[in-house]
Amino acid sequence: MKDFIKSVLATMVGIFGFFIVMGVLTMMSIIGMVASSSAAQNVEENSVFVLNLSGTISDQGTDNPLSLFTGDDSQSTGLNNILSAIKKAKTNDDIKGIYIEAGALITNYATLQEIRNALADFRKSGKWIVAYGDYYTQGAYYVASVANKVYINPKGIVDWHGIGAQTMFYKDFMAKFGVKCEVVKVGTFKSATETFTEEKMSDANRLQTQTFINGTWQNICTAVSKSRGISIDSLNSYADSYLALQSTEMLMKAKMVDGMMYSDKVKDAVKKMMKLEKDDDIAQLTLNDMLNVKDEKVEGDKIAIYYASGDIVQDPKAATMFGNNNYIASRKVCKDLEDLMNDDDVKAVVVRINSGGGDAYASEQMWHQMSELRKVKPVVVSMGDYAASGAYYMSAPASWIVAQPNTLTGSIGIFAVIPDFSGLVTTKLGVRFDEVKTNRHSTFGNLMARPFNAEETAMLQASVNRGYSLFRQRVADGRHLTIESVEKIAQGRVWLATDALNIKLVDQLGGIDDAVKKAAELAKLKEYYTSDYPAAASWIDNLLNSMTSSGTYLDTQLRQTLGELYQPFTVLRSIDKREAIQARIPYAISIK
Repeated sequence: MKDFIKSVLATMVGIFGFFIVMGVLTMMSIIGMVASSSAAQNVEENSVFVLNLSGTISDQGTDNPLSLFTGDDSQSTGLNNILSAIKKAKTNDDIKGIYIEAGALITNYATLQEIRNALADFRKSGKWIVAYGDYYTQGAYYVASVANKVYINPKGIVDWHGIGAQTMFYKDFMAKFGVKCEVVKVGTFKSATETFTEEKMSDANRLQTQTFINGTWQNICTAVSKSRGISIDSLNSYADSYLALQSTEMLMKAKMVDGMMYSDKVKDAVKKMMKLEKDDDIAQLTLNDMLNVKDEKVEGDKIAIYYASGDIVQDPKAATMFGNNNYIASRKVCKDLEDLMNDDDVKAVVVRINSGGGDAYASEQMWHQMSELRKVKPVVVSMGDYAASGAYYMSAPASWIVAQPNTLTGSIGIFAVIPDFSGLVTTKLGVRFDEVKTNRHSTFGNLMARPFNAEETAMLQASVNRGYSLFRQRVADGRHLTIESVEKIAQGRVWLATDALNIKLVDQLGGIDDAVKKAAELAKLKEYYTSDYPAAASWIDNLLNSMTSSGTYLDTQLRQTLGELYQPFTVLRSIDKREAIQARIPYAISIK
């Protein structure tokens, strides 16, 4: 028996030791691969940059160590990385062209517009672009259409269908659980609350939504028409026929693509453009490779590019509680902007904002810090897909505002949504409440017990009205407008940037590079370089985040099982976790 126990213990120690050794070896392997991936990349003569357009694209990229094993750039693709890679490819004499691998790209149109413009600028250098895909989403095709040649698999698909916007309405869903929302707001167009109180879009919301999707679609069709030589009327006709269900031969006749071939034959087409023999290999560089290609040495003064993306919150815990790791935390942003203000090496700041807004109080704090920063050095805002409501609030004091034509902005308005659980708790669950209090409103806000009374609702409305007046004043001061003129364009209305330019909510249409150039002009800089902020997280932090960011196992399974129906359940369980008074665009709008 003694020998048996010894044998068992020895086996257990051996197994434990084996896993420790394997863990150490795995970690060493990861460290080695990370170090190798960050080494300076040599560019062979006659090379091609391969740009994978699939998945989603964030404003600021992060290093994802897991992509070293999967080889999937799309897991951690950042717009800043893509733009940097295209710029390097343009100026590097050894890179002759860009090969776009198109696929299921799901990203908003202002981001796509920025990438497309960068590719168009690349072509101006005399270099070529070839695109190929088995399946082009509409966004992927929009970008790929700028190429010299667009190829598709003989059985491939181009999903060209136009733009639609859908909003979910939760009033009846919540009523099944005995839950309703107490809502107060300011602004005819401030429709974010409708999802909790209505069954369909209001006339005002329908008008603003139809206006900005029409404008976005017009911008897309104009660009594709110019690149492909197809009339806008024809492009609309193709969208009406829903190209995804049409034959690939029809795509050829419609001039949407230049040729049909299988993926192994595309190499021959690329070799022909590069004047290579059939047996020659093509020197290729991925996005990760391009990021490690050395930049030309640039001297001069520093311009900081500060990235702010996601929901605006005071406390990050409220955002991350249900798996949202994309947020703008006001306390951190204010501290970072203060540091940039006090950094004498930074001569100007470009704040890249991609947000539909959020907490009104947090937006006010960031407005203050942006105002303080502007007193010391030029501040230029570069707007991404969205810079609306609370995000516009923080943008208002900037020296200059640049937005892509497809950016959604404005939405100057305030609302409060407070969940009333009294129907669930008292009626459905049978819980009873009694109370004693010292003052008239000592139990104000306990919506587990009862709804607001008329006096309490009036007090909340007065608070929201004050918030709206302050927001409107901040915009008037920052944009040098009268209160009356701001009121005409406010009321919570969302504007496409092309329209926002005409009403002086933005100063210029363009992307990050345009914002940087303006910042240099305002700071009177002749030579300059840019540096991204906040600093990227370490690779070990990203590795840990990539393994934990998917949430709990049950949450992941629920998401996979329910699909689009997952969202109503997350709204219900997280509705009381946000601050009551919000400045954000229409809630849960899906633009496809």
